[in-house]
Amino acid sequence: MTSPPRLMTALAVLLATTLYGTTTAHAEDDPNDPPGTEPSASAPVDVDPNDPDLKLPDGATLAQAKVLDIKSVVEEQSGDERREDTNTSVTLALQAEVLFGKDSSKLGAEAKSRIRGIADEIRTQNATRVRVFGFTDDLGSSAHGDVLSKRRANAVHDVLSQSLNDAGITYEVRGYGEQYPIADNATEAGRKKNRRVEVSFPRTEP
Repeated sequence: MTSPPRLMTALAVLLATTLYGTTTAHAEDDPNDPPGTEPSASAPVDVDPNDPDLKLPDGATLAQAKVLDIKSVVEEQSGDERREDTNTSVTLALQAEVLFGKDSSKLGAEAKSRIRGIADEIRTQNATRVRVFGFTDDLGSSAHGDVLSKRRANAVHDVLSQSLNDAGITYEVRGYGEQYPIADNATEAGRKKNRRVEVSFPRTEP
C-alpha cells in the first residue's frame, strides 16, 4: 500500500506535563524522563453502564468541562523530518542521517541550514524555553548510545544558540540513547526513525 506524501494524524490528548527549561548548555549525564512518556493503562477498563455507582448522587453536579489539546503529527514520506503541533507546543524531529555521518556528531553545512530553519521558527514563536533531546537506536552498547545522543544534542544546541543569539532563551539539552523509541528497533526502517534529535518549544500564546 502506497503511503501519501505526508502522513497527518490528529488525536485528542490531555497534557499531563508542563514545559520547563533550564540554563544548562550541555546534555546532562543523568537526564529525567522526557515529557509525554508517562505510563498509561495498557487496555481500556470494562464499564457497566447500568452500574449504580456510576450515577451522580442527588444534588451532585459535573465538574467544569476541560478543553482537550489537539495534536497534529506530520511526517515526510522519507521520514527525514517529523513535526508535532499541539495547542501549546511544537516538536520537530530530524533523523540523525539528515544531520550527521554514521556514528558521528559533526554537522555538515546542509544540516546546519536545517537547524537554522528551526531557529527561525523558534524566533517566530517568541519561545524562551527550548528543549533539545538526542536519541539513538538499540544497536551497539547502551553506554555508547547515551554518549552519542548527548554529543548530537549538544551539536544541535550549539547551532541553535548561535543562530538565535538570545540570552533570554533557556535550553534543556539531554541525550537519552536508545530510550523512548518511536518505531520498532527490529527493522532498519524503525531504527532509522529512532536515530533522531528532537527540538521542542512552546507555541505563541493566543
